[in-house]
Amino acid sequence: MMSQGSSGNPRDHLLTPLEEAGLQGFHFRTWLTAGMGFFTDAYDLFIIGVVTTLLTPLWHLTTLDLMLLNSSALFAAVLGALIFGRLMDRLGRKAVYGWEAAILTVGAVLSAFSTNFWMLLILRFVVGMGVGGDYPMSGIIMSEYSNRKNRGFLVNSVFAMQGFGLLVGPLVAVILLSSGMADATAWRVMLGLGAIPAAIVIYLRRKISETPHFTLGVKGDTKETAEIVHNLTGQSVPINNSSVSKLAASPRILFRNPKLLGTLIGTAFSWMFLDMAFYGNSVSSGLVMKALQPHGTLISHTLTSFWIFLAAAVPGYWISALTVDKLGRRFIQIMGFIVMALAYGLLWMDPGIAAVPIDFLLIYAVSYFFIEFGPNSTTFVFPSEVFPVTVRGMGFGISASAGKFGAAIAAFLFPLLLIQLKLPGTMGLLAGISLLGALLTVLVLREPKGLTLREASQERLLENP
Repeated sequence: MMSQGSSGNPRDHLLTPLEEAGLQGFHFRTWLTAGMGFFTDAYDLFIIGVVTTLLTPLWHLTTLDLMLLNSSALFAAVLGALIFGRLMDRLGRKAVYGWEAAILTVGAVLSAFSTNFWMLLILRFVVGMGVGGDYPMSGIIMSEYSNRKNRGFLVNSVFAMQGFGLLVGPLVAVILLSSGMADATAWRVMLGLGAIPAAIVIYLRRKISETPHFTLGVKGDTKETAEIVHNLTGQSVPINNSSVSKLAASPRILFRNPKLLGTLIGTAFSWMFLDMAFYGNSVSSGLVMKALQPHGTLISHTLTSFWIFLAAAVPGYWISALTVDKLGRRFIQIMGFIVMALAYGLLWMDPGIAAVPIDFLLIYAVSYFFIEFGPNSTTFVFPSEVFPVTVRGMGFGISASAGKFGAAIAAFLFPLLLIQLKLPGTMGLLAGISLLGALLTVLVLREPKGLTLREASQERLLENP
């Protein structure tokens, strides 16, 4: 498939060597540097549920306290994604990258030393700011370093690092809980360990070079762009013009241009619907296990979650990464939402399944696989591709913020929903939300598979504003 990127447009000409390059070492270095943040995000996502379970008798936490602790980092992520998304458009990817990991690290370390509920709540908010900032930063940097044929795989692989975080979280919890360590110490260690992977990549992120898409589209600097492309690919790019005009950069473009607005609605609300169905389920997985096995221990519930993550979640992430450039983002997202709706709907319409742990866990695992294989991966990939470079950070930031807002609402309400609606009724609600996600994807989002990043992002809309 020949890309239109080989046209006579000087912008396309400068970026063609990057778009047509095969997978190279810099792709995988960027993947590792970006992916460790998502490893931390998933670890933190799981571990807070165990921490709040341990703290409930120690600090005499109420249901409201649990709701706040489970959701505070997610509410902060809403703000973090917006702030860092805007900063990376204004200041550049290189200038900002790494600060979000530093914020996450500081928050994780200090949260381990919390002395009361309010201190922990505030520090969880700090952690969430870093997590939220990591979404647009890492997704876009990987996208802007990628080639045309493998962009979906590379961006998806960054996000797939969450799968390993989902495994390490319960493993750490089981080891600490089985070691005989006092609960009052174990929860602190669990939170503090979350700082390690984020801290490791701070230096690597600060040393990363600016992306050629930013230097060309935002700065209009063809010379710097050619140098970066040459350093990355080893190919020389003749410069015919000393500069090209800068593209329109006001974030208002996202709302004034009908095509971009429609795209934003599609990426933001599909991510919101996904996270509403996913995060409440994941943050409160311990509560789900307790509702299913009321007499089970915390260790048995944690091990059950581990096996579900190992058998369903991790394969889902990586199968998605390996197939997204072949099957397409749109197809995978629609299919994932539909299977989620069917799985949750079955648990709702046949409440007796919840009384048979094996049957329930099989269906629960199927839903987990298709969440990770489908919209949990593609809602991250889409906004890294479909917005013009000058507003890509803002478009991604708004989309991620919408997702995290949905996640925060779900995590906040999930404990209450399990009490009020019971397990089957809660699953019925998740089924309806999943159907909304499938419908929105069908109606609004277009397929970026196989296109250059400039084509996928509709960047030409801004060349003659």
